[in-house]
Parts: sequence; structure tokens; C-alpha cells
Amino acid sequence: MLFLNDVWVNWFEGEENGYNVCSFHEWRKDDFIEVIDQVPVVKLERPLFLYIENELLDIPDELLEEIYNKSYVRKNSYRTQIEYCFIATDGMNVLAVNTLGYKIPIRKSRLIPRQEKAVIEMVEKEKAKKYFFEKSALNKEYHILSPSPDSMIGLTRKERQLKQLLFMALDHLYTTGNVAEIRYWLTEWQPERYIEFQLMDFDEAWNQLFHALEQGWSVKHYKICEKLIKGHSFFEKMWELEEGTQVN
Repeated sequence: MLFLNDVWVNWFEGEENGYNVCSFHEWRKDDFIEVIDQVPVVKLERPLFLYIENELLDIPDELLEEIYNKSYVRKNSYRTQIEYCFIATDGMNVLAVNTLGYKIPIRKSRLIPRQEKAVIEMVEKEKAKKYFFEKSALNKEYHILSPSPDSMIGLTRKERQLKQLLFMALDHLYTTGNVAEIRYWLTEWQPERYIEFQLMDFDEAWNQLFHALEQGWSVKHYKICEKLIKGHSFFEKMWELEEGTQVN
């Protein structure tokens, strides 16, 4: 088995979508960076790599058995085993995983560039091992609280976080069932279509609003998000936390 030593990781916990497991250039000063003494490296076929990267579902038992207790973290002069921790690669992409003793990839991290390069070079002549998993899980269904990667393309970490906050606020708005409020926010987005929006029923107005905000990120997205969250203490706290972050 292949191993990488002194691995720098920045764990993102409970993330089912790979776009939220940030690359090194998006790591922040207040992120907690851990150095793992030794981690096994496993070359996977691309479908399984994508499954682990973009799901919170069971990792194949055979894979877990192979990497069981083969990772170590050093604390002072002691080396402590980590039950299920490994570096997965399909030969092009790299992802560190720690299940915290469970069967699902609870923690995920990218690697620093030189270590990512080292992993790709390490497995260049290795053959990807086959593991059985439920391939139907690759047909993932996205929704407003788990947005499609297409809606996050080209966005920075901060923009992705704010956009997910916007979607959370929209989901809350939908649950109110208030058509007048939906029409109001549509008019905020496109005031020139005010008369047209007043004639829409709830479903039509909602679909118009969601699809208008679904793609991209702009100053208009930012401003409507800021307005939508007003008066909702939980959303306002998330906004404040994201606005106060610093990049490396």
C-alpha cells in the first residue's frame, strides 16, 4: 500500500457536495489545519471517486478494511491511529477522507498543491482498484438546499456560502406560501416587470424567482440576499460570520 507522510488537511465536515470542499487557494486564516503523520493512498476508478467526493453514503466495506488503522496522527511524542482515514485519487483529482469511525466520508479535505502533485505522481503507474458500490447513487438529485454544481461554477468560497444562504432564505420564503411576498421579491429583482408579476399565481411566481436567482452571482444577488435575510436572526448571524471571514 502507498502512503503519504506529514499530510496537511483542512477538514470540511458533513459536506455532501465536492464544491464545498475548498481547494488550498480558498483556505482561510481561521480554518483549522491539521497535519497527519501518515495516510494511505488509494487509487480509485473515477465513478467511485465522484461518489465519495459528492455523497455522504457508505464507503465500500472492502476499501474501509484495507485502510483500517493505517493512518496516524502525532500528538507530542505519541502516534495515535485513526480508524478510517485515507487519500483517494482517480489519477487526476485528490481528496483526503476521515470517517470519524463511521462508514461515510464525514470529513473531506483537499491537499496543498505539492502534496496533491506528489499523490498524482505516486499513482501514475498504479492500476485503479475496483470496489463494489451502489452506482445508482451517482444519479444524484439536487434541490434548493443542495444546489447543483452548475449553479456554483466560477464562484469563490465566499460567493458559494452567500449563495447557499440565499437559497436557504428562499426556501424559508417558499414555506410561507405568501404569493404577495414572492411577487414583491420578483419586483425587487426586475422592477420593470411589475405588472406582469402581479398576474402570476404562487407557483408561477416562485418558479420565476428561483430560476432568476439560480445561476451565477452578482451585486444584485448580493443585495437581494442581504434584504431577504433581514429580521431572521439565524440567517443574519450566518451573514455576519461570512462577511467577517479572511482569506489567506
